[in-house]
Amino acid sequence: MIAFYLPARPPQRMNRDTRFDALSAWLERVLPAPRQSIAPASFDASFRRYFRVTLTHEITLPDSGARATTLIAMDAPPPHENCGPYVSVARLLADASVHAPTVLAKDLTQGFLLLSDLGTRTYLSELSDATAPVLYRDATSALLRWQLASRQGVLSPYDETLLLRELNLFPEWYVARHLGISLADEQQAVLAAAFRLILDNNLKQPRVYVHRDYHSRNLMVCPPNPGVLDFQDAVYGPITYDLVSLLRDAYIAWDEERQLDWAVRYWERAREARLPVDGDFAAFWRDFEWMGVQRQLKVLGIFARLYHRDGKDGYLNDLPRVMVYLRSACARYRELLPLARLLDQIEARVPIVGYTF
Repeated sequence: MIAFYLPARPPQRMNRDTRFDALSAWLERVLPAPRQSIAPASFDASFRRYFRVTLTHEITLPDSGARATTLIAMDAPPPHENCGPYVSVARLLADASVHAPTVLAKDLTQGFLLLSDLGTRTYLSELSDATAPVLYRDATSALLRWQLASRQGVLSPYDETLLLRELNLFPEWYVARHLGISLADEQQAVLAAAFRLILDNNLKQPRVYVHRDYHSRNLMVCPPNPGVLDFQDAVYGPITYDLVSLLRDAYIAWDEERQLDWAVRYWERAREARLPVDGDFAAFWRDFEWMGVQRQLKVLGIFARLYHRDGKDGYLNDLPRVMVYLRSACARYRELLPLARLLDQIEARVPIVGYTF
């Protein structure tokens, strides 16, 4: 038998994860105990990555005195991300008695943080008809503590420039890129007029600390409950914003009766705590809905951008839920009816029953 031997294939060049290599080297210097393993913990909608580090033995965490065998390493590559705000806001949350990860070590130049681990039980995974009352009560309590700690001049203002920049994500990414629609001049005028009305409402609201993404994926079920994540973009802005994020969550929906019940409970406690909410709940609810319109327009744009720019298609499943919030709110206020009609036009939908033009 004649044997034929093929030449060996040249080894394929592997794409090394140089950021992970640098993070691993840094961890060797800063970990409070030897590392047993490291594995991906989560990836979010930004450039940040999180890894769960398992230690060989239990340690005592500073500040809380809690015991832990796992920690979280954050990789936030400059210049895309800046760890400085995360460190600052983590301290603000802790000072307000809100449970956020403790920063155990940091290298702001490389974009590395070592954090305490709040576990794996997100609100989204734990919420049900049975658990919702207690979980939302806890989330409301933490939100009130956060707002009561507010001081002007500490966080960047949630001003007109930022609010409008967020609104403009809707025509740029959702309408033009996702739906492939070029708005006519008349439609652009309708959108601009709606944006002006929305901004006027948002900017007249009392201002407090705003997390900006206070929802079921960023709240963890852990003692003391809840643990709060993803707070690095916190600002000083409208008082209804975080409550909208919580109750009109892009990832889980509740009927309006429950939303109203939880909003009333928040409002009553906020008044007792002397937070600057409107003394008339109807006026407060109107502000809540108008703030929601701003957020929902922004979220539609962000989710479309995550898909078309970043290749993250999982957020597409949440677009219909966000659109229901938006169209329902627009249908309730005469000033927003032109925006409701525009939404019908761009999505070729049958108008919501109850409004006419």
